[in-house]
Amino acid sequence: MDSITVRNYRCFGAEQTARLAPITLLVGENSTGKSSLMAMIRALWDAVYADRVPDFKEEPYDLGSFDEILHDTGGRGPRAPNFAARFEVRAGALRSGSRSKPYRYEVEFGPHQAAPTPVRRRVSRDGCWLEQDLSEAGFGRIRFGTPQGEWKREAPDGPRLFAPTSTDVLPPLDSALWQLRRIADENRPTVSHVESLSGSPEFTAEVVEEIRQQIGQFPGARLRRSRPNDRARPFASAPTRSRPRRTYDPTRTAPDAEGDYVPTHLAWLSLHEPDAWKNLKYRLEEFGSAAGLFDEIRVRRFGRTASDPFQLQVRKFDQRTKGPIHSLADMGYGVSQILPLAAELLRDDSPQTLLVQQPEVHLHPSAQAALGTLLCEVAADGRRGRRLIVETHSDFIIDRVRMSVRDQVGGLRPEDVSIVYFERNGHDVVIHNLRVDEKGSLRDAPPGYRQFFLKELQRSIDL
Repeated sequence: MDSITVRNYRCFGAEQTARLAPITLLVGENSTGKSSLMAMIRALWDAVYADRVPDFKEEPYDLGSFDEILHDTGGRGPRAPNFAARFEVRAGALRSGSRSKPYRYEVEFGPHQAAPTPVRRRVSRDGCWLEQDLSEAGFGRIRFGTPQGEWKREAPDGPRLFAPTSTDVLPPLDSALWQLRRIADENRPTVSHVESLSGSPEFTAEVVEEIRQQIGQFPGARLRRSRPNDRARPFASAPTRSRPRRTYDPTRTAPDAEGDYVPTHLAWLSLHEPDAWKNLKYRLEEFGSAAGLFDEIRVRRFGRTASDPFQLQVRKFDQRTKGPIHSLADMGYGVSQILPLAAELLRDDSPQTLLVQQPEVHLHPSAQAALGTLLCEVAADGRRGRRLIVETHSDFIIDRVRMSVRDQVGGLRPEDVSIVYFERNGHDVVIHNLRVDEKGSLRDAPPGYRQFFLKELQRSIDL
């Protein structure tokens, strides 16, 4: 995703857009919608790429019912009936001649048994668009258009089943395009309930072909056909991660927001994939040393099989000796809190998009700064194409990201960084998109952003 736009959603009334980059920092006061925006990124992915009804209560986000998610106007007027969001993504990798033409996906959500459910989906590109009606009244209706006109196809005759009443599966957007191609090939638009709108020309196969050329290979369809969704789906990390244990019993290895699976994953690698473990171990130790948290990490087994218990142990070197090795439970809380996130960032098979909440929790300022460098190194690695969206209150992380652009850490460019500032405006929140130039200086910062930091600086001077 290159940008995300929301309206009538939580604290966002008027339409607000956030620019997304390989590393995006979400900054602002508490309760200004940063976590809500990350929850919507995952929800849009589910609704568009996975063709399923998003769960707005899935961990680590619990946004509540539809009425709790719909923007509250504070009594200044009636509430909107629905909320909506969209995102844009460029398609340079699909066709070399169309790099400047982004795909745009929009999803509108309405209430269904108190839960938010998609009632409309739309994909558009360069004047061509295709829209599905997913509401109970019009389920199956399709609208579509080109720069020359627009048309609609009514829902097929027969019983209309509102999909989410019995299943979370949504009809794929590309199936709607396939239906139009079949209708055009059979040359039976009247029988198939295709109607021209607003004086548009007659529906023909040429209309379908023009739409197919623009949106027929949109990344959602390609993603479903080419690879499993688990790595491509945005992975969300909770602000507080699992408590350390003195001894671990092997558990499930499915990723979870609090990182409970990470110790078992590390133990599995050490036993069954020694080369992968050696590489990950080296990178974890490199970060741990830079952060001043630990210099060595290892897995100590109490048996020879994957089902036996084990310990995660770390060691901090001093100037003369390696120092004693300790169980993870005997180290400071910061080590156990950052380790699951660091492992997720450094894994070769980690999800492409990570949604990270307050990674600086329990970290010393120097460790926060080192984490900022790690985020930049991961985001700058073009081979993996990772996207990191980080909610943070840490000046040290923000400053280290800016310095990494200035110092070109890992080849990080100014356009690889987006700083999104959330500013409260009465009952609403306004999103400001800040940029970083080649010197690491902030651009487009509003007065409110600068005023906050100036106040903190003045307070420190007055001490």
